[in-house]
Amino acid sequence: MADEKKQNSGRSLSGRRFSVRVKTAKGRKSSSTRWLTRQLNDPYVAEARARGYRSRSAFKLIELDEKLRFLKKGVKLLDLGAAPGGWCQVARDRIGPSGMIVAADINAMEPLADVHLLCLDALSPEALKAVISALDGPADVVLSDMAAPTTGHRQTDHIRTVALFEAALQIAESVLKPGGVFVGKLFQGGAAPELLAKLRKTFRQVKHVKPPASRANSVELYLVAQGFRGVKHS
Repeated sequence: MADEKKQNSGRSLSGRRFSVRVKTAKGRKSSSTRWLTRQLNDPYVAEARARGYRSRSAFKLIELDEKLRFLKKGVKLLDLGAAPGGWCQVARDRIGPSGMIVAADINAMEPLADVHLLCLDALSPEALKAVISALDGPADVVLSDMAAPTTGHRQTDHIRTVALFEAALQIAESVLKPGGVFVGKLFQGGAAPELLAKLRKTFRQVKHVKPPASRANSVELYLVAQGFRGVKHS
C-alpha cells in the first residue's frame, strides 16, 4: 500500500468527473449544503479517500515537495498543526524508515505508525521545550499547516494566522539545523514586509507557493524557506 502511494504520489488528478448535486434537506443550513456539495465534487477528497490519506491537504504537501524537493530520505521532521495526519502520512512515505517525525497539534490526533505525537498549543510557553525534548536533536524540516478557525472578518483572520505563523517560525529557528527548511501557511496579502525581510535574513531562499490542491477560492498560500543560516536575527 505504501509503495503504491509512492508510485502514485506525483500523479495529477484528471479525467472526466460527474457533478453531484445536493438538495437542501429540511433542517439543514444552506451553508452545510454548499459544503457537502463541494466535498462530494472535490477530486482531491475522493483521491485522498482512495489512497488512504486522512485529509485532502495531503496533496498540498505532495505538490509542494514535487516542486521544491525538501522531503529527503532520513530527515528529522517536525509537523506543527499536524491533525488529522495527512501531511505526516506523506512525509513518512517520503523520508522513509530511517527518518523521524514529531507531530504536534492543539487537538488530539489518532496514532500513526512511526510518528511521535504531541498534544500542545504552539502559542504556549511550554511548546518549545516539549518539541525540543521530543526531537532529541536538531530538525532538518519544520512544517506548519496551522490555521486559526476563520471568523469571517478578514483582518481578524489575518492577525490570528500571522500569529500562528510567527509562533511556528520561532520554533523552527530554535530547532532547525543549518541548511534546514521551514514551510508555513499564510493568507495571501498576509506576509508583511518585515516578516518576509526576517525570513530572508535567516534563510537563503524564500518562495511563495499556492499548490494546485489549494482550492481556487482559498486565500491560503505557503512560504517555503530553504537554507536556514543557523543564526537567529532580531
